[in-house]
Amino acid sequence: MKLYEFKAKELMRKHGIPIPMGQVVSSPDEIKALPGPVMVKAQVLIGGRGKAGGIKPAETVDEAKKAASAILGMNIKGHVTKQVLLEQRLEVDKELYLGMTIDRSRRGMLLMASASGGMDIESVPDDKLLMLSIDPLMGYQQFIGRRVASFLELPKEQATQVMGIVSKIYELAESEDAELVEINPLVITKDGKVVAGDAKITIDSDAMFRHKEYDELEEDLTPLEAKAKKLDIAFVQLDGNIGVIANGAGLTMATLDSINMFGGKAGVFLDLGGTDDPEKVR
Repeated sequence: MKLYEFKAKELMRKHGIPIPMGQVVSSPDEIKALPGPVMVKAQVLIGGRGKAGGIKPAETVDEAKKAASAILGMNIKGHVTKQVLLEQRLEVDKELYLGMTIDRSRRGMLLMASASGGMDIESVPDDKLLMLSIDPLMGYQQFIGRRVASFLELPKEQATQVMGIVSKIYELAESEDAELVEINPLVITKDGKVVAGDAKITIDSDAMFRHKEYDELEEDLTPLEAKAKKLDIAFVQLDGNIGVIANGAGLTMATLDSINMFGGKAGVFLDLGGTDDPEKVR
């Protein structure tokens, strides 16, 4: 289950990861005051919202209301914007990338770090990306944070902050049953603070019985995804332009990996595994 940015940042704050000041609104009338200049950000579970006009700057309450009015109701790749996040604008000095996901081949967590933040991690050259597998029997160790700080070539003050954030990302992923925790960009501000500029978290759907707090969250499904859910078919819309229909999770993932390996990008995948009903497929 993907979490909206504001919900992901609430989880990060809970685990001690610094985030900007912000508020979530579903109507421009809810905007009464600002902590200063803000970014008004569409809350949708899809990438490309900036290019679609779903992120706008605002200096005053009136500007924020105008931006919220323009964004609320906006359709971004099939996802209708029902809420916006008004977030304190950061004075950016440098943008980094930190992420953690499941390394299924090693049956543990995979930590990723790069000094090239703010861009698609798939576009980062291999020599600019640090990837560390974490032994689940050992868990997080301090040398991991030091390795990340050294790779990013950070001054002592920022290195200490980043090391702390790395340990908290692992803690969050483990305690919240997250399949993905990503901060992109992780911002170093002009006054030397390290803050999560954006946040993505995906919770393992099979672990939902341990997280009843997510039961009331509304799923942001496109019409096609909603129809597939009703038919109990695994269907996910992505950011690319290649459609994938496969039979079984293993074949689906292998096909997606092959497309990515040759420079393509999947736009949707439909997993027919376990489906023998022609009406469902039709």
